[in-house]
Amino acid sequence: MSLNRHARTALLSVTALSLAAIPAATAHFGGSAMAQGNVQTISASDKKQGAEAHPQLLQEFGGAMTGPQATYVEGVGKTIALQSGLGNARSDFTVTLLNSPVNNAFAIPGGYVYVTRQLTALMNNEAELAGVLGHEVGHVAARHAAKRQSAATRNSIIGALGTLLSGALLGNGALGQVGQKIFSTGSQLLTLKYSRGQETEADNLGVTYLQRAGYDPRAMSSVLQSLANQNALDASLKGTANQVPEWASTHPDPASRVRAALTRAGNTAGKTNRDIFLNGINGLTYGDDPAQGIVDGSKFTHPSFRLSFQAPNGFYLVNGTRSVAISGQSGKGELSTAPYSGNLTTYVNTVFAGLSNEQQIRPDAVQTTTINGIPAAYGTVRATSGGSQVDIVVFAYEWGPQQAFHFATISQAGQAALFDPMFRSMRRISATEAAAVKPRRLSVVTVRATDTLQSLAGRMAYTDKALERFLVLNGLTSSSRLTAGQKVKLVIY
Repeated sequence: MSLNRHARTALLSVTALSLAAIPAATAHFGGSAMAQGNVQTISASDKKQGAEAHPQLLQEFGGAMTGPQATYVEGVGKTIALQSGLGNARSDFTVTLLNSPVNNAFAIPGGYVYVTRQLTALMNNEAELAGVLGHEVGHVAARHAAKRQSAATRNSIIGALGTLLSGALLGNGALGQVGQKIFSTGSQLLTLKYSRGQETEADNLGVTYLQRAGYDPRAMSSVLQSLANQNALDASLKGTANQVPEWASTHPDPASRVRAALTRAGNTAGKTNRDIFLNGINGLTYGDDPAQGIVDGSKFTHPSFRLSFQAPNGFYLVNGTRSVAISGQSGKGELSTAPYSGNLTTYVNTVFAGLSNEQQIRPDAVQTTTINGIPAAYGTVRATSGGSQVDIVVFAYEWGPQQAFHFATISQAGQAALFDPMFRSMRRISATEAAAVKPRRLSVVTVRATDTLQSLAGRMAYTDKALERFLVLNGLTSSSRLTAGQKVKLVIY
């Protein structure tokens, strides 16, 4: 969460509207155009609108990374994007490695292609990286965006934003939409869910692009399998069967597409460039960047803002670029910020007013208090959603003369108190605590003859499920055999 003093809601609204205006690619390349030797140049209109959206996307996804890892990813992305026929020169494309701790990749018209460092770290060879980026370019080439935009504009509350909140708690009524607005995250800004047919078409195009570039087309299947394994691990870590990580929420059910992608690839072989890839991403930041705050289990710490809080028992945290989501079976929440004029009561009422475009949500009263020496204020609204009553709470803290933070939570009626321990846990951390927050990073190591899966996993910078994390990170299973000289990834401090 790299928040500033600008209103998060206002920023996301502007971004969503700008993205909704981006047209789809001007031609459909389902493989036929390239086969006929026709290359479609990117239109000036697409370039202009892509260029306008690009800085907003960078801001929403933690910014562009620089350095050797970013340069390497850029080169691979331009090579695979050229296979689509959307441009006729490497300079036609802008490929960005995003400083984001979520598993995501996407492309927009104008030749802009993106992948997060977290998704890149999950891959195990260059062909997988090319396959993921080729899949995203395939969505643009097949004009899937045009079909999504019409759906996005029909939702007046969340626009093109995705949501972490399932309909199980809130239903599909007005309060369900309010909940979607509360818990929408920047990591899902660009895309709504694609249809199964669109996903299959993008998978197939990605495989085609791999073949044209000389890569092993089976890499599309292996990276989808890694995503499925990561989804299962995330669910296990969070203690929930609801596997809805960021990439999977906009690219549904990777596990079901593994076999189809493998069938499409056939027995064709090609280059994987595994060692080149591992050398290219060595040292990449893994997980949260301290500049955006760090999630450590159920604890969130932001060294720059010098704040920390603890999620309630049974809840897990997901750190976004502009907010921190708190999720559990009995409720949802988010830590964010908004413009602050120095009056907490006004601030709380303003946050409530921004939760819905279709109905007024305002507490009967705003209470003031002090939490760990921090001036605070809160309000509660009970409302009906889908035939059930829910409680919405906004709990705000004054962090400075012009800075405030707030939780927005929603739960079934009568259960709002389950968030009280979290509200009370908000505190300022010392300079020493802030300085102690360190990032995790990828380290590529060479396996020695004495190494085992367990010994290597023991070097991971985690105290929980270190072996499972190591296996998923490296595309291995518990029965995999290591060989001396083999390169593997570790996550270290």
